[in-house]
Amino acid sequence: MNDLFTSNTFADLLTTLRRLECEDSVNAWPHQQLNAMTAAGVMTWDVPTSFGGIDLSPVDQVQGLRQLAACCLVSTFILTQRSAAVRRIATSENSDAKQTWLPELLAGNIFATVGISHLTTSGQHLKSPRVTAEPVGDGFILNGVVPWATGATMADLLVTGGTLPDGREVLVCLPTRRPGVSAQPPVELLGLNASQTGTVTLDNVDVEAAELLHGPLEGVMRHGTGGGAGSIGTSALAIGAAAGTLRQFSEEADKRPDLREFTQPLQDECNRLTDDLLMAASGTHPAGDAAAEQLRRAANSLVLRSAQAWLAATKGAGYVAGHPAAQAVRESLFFLVWSCPQPVLAANLRELACTSG
Repeated sequence: MNDLFTSNTFADLLTTLRRLECEDSVNAWPHQQLNAMTAAGVMTWDVPTSFGGIDLSPVDQVQGLRQLAACCLVSTFILTQRSAAVRRIATSENSDAKQTWLPELLAGNIFATVGISHLTTSGQHLKSPRVTAEPVGDGFILNGVVPWATGATMADLLVTGGTLPDGREVLVCLPTRRPGVSAQPPVELLGLNASQTGTVTLDNVDVEAAELLHGPLEGVMRHGTGGGAGSIGTSALAIGAAAGTLRQFSEEADKRPDLREFTQPLQDECNRLTDDLLMAASGTHPAGDAAAEQLRRAANSLVLRSAQAWLAATKGAGYVAGHPAAQAVRESLFFLVWSCPQPVLAANLRELACTSG
């Protein structure tokens, strides 16, 4: 394990995150949690060393994300969206963008997020692109709607993209105060409402050449991801969320030893998946390229079952709004829809329907 994760600073951060509460409301935002992460150096994890960061390895990134998610899922989810923006900037060949934004992101002076689902999943079946990019001189003009952007109302920068008339795509870094950029009020979700996730409208937004990160090229999202954890990171959050649930479920079992029959097998499974996670991130998993998909299926299953088992054990108390078991159930459902590939979704549906295929 990286010495970073055995330090007193990181241990204190985890304790702080467990102690702090964040209302599950679109009017809330985990300021204190994110500030605590900044103070503990978390915002340096994915910034290149040439800009003063520590550029953690994929293994260390997922290890850190797993532990953070076990303490506070909403702030860790927000962190992943910031990290995605940082990676897209850091892997760009545009030195102006890197020199302008990476030092500020490293210091935690600004918050960046991504709005890129329309280039990967959301709206890909539509005949007309969600966001169009018209070349104008050395830059572009963007028009359309970015359907999902976490923390859009709080962000200083939005990494997003659009489609040119010839089908090629661009990825750009937009200051959110740019004329024509409008973050809409966040939508009310089943859980994780404090992530303030919603749409962003782009109305004749001018993009300068210095703000172009990647492209124009076909399938721009397949380029410039850098050394991030990618889809493995999503599994890290699911496993972490399950670990956090099981920690609290086990506290219930300390008072009711009969529950150990149920907590221990789930904990053993969580430990095995943690080992699988680290092997997948390091590229040493026996399943090879198939490991990421297998891990996500198993992580989704675990986080769902752990939360529901805890709720069942709490009986009526857990069904009352505001109980942590009820929150765990709602948050666990997020993994059925967040960046969930079709094969993973199909596997989850088969499990829920008790069928094989």
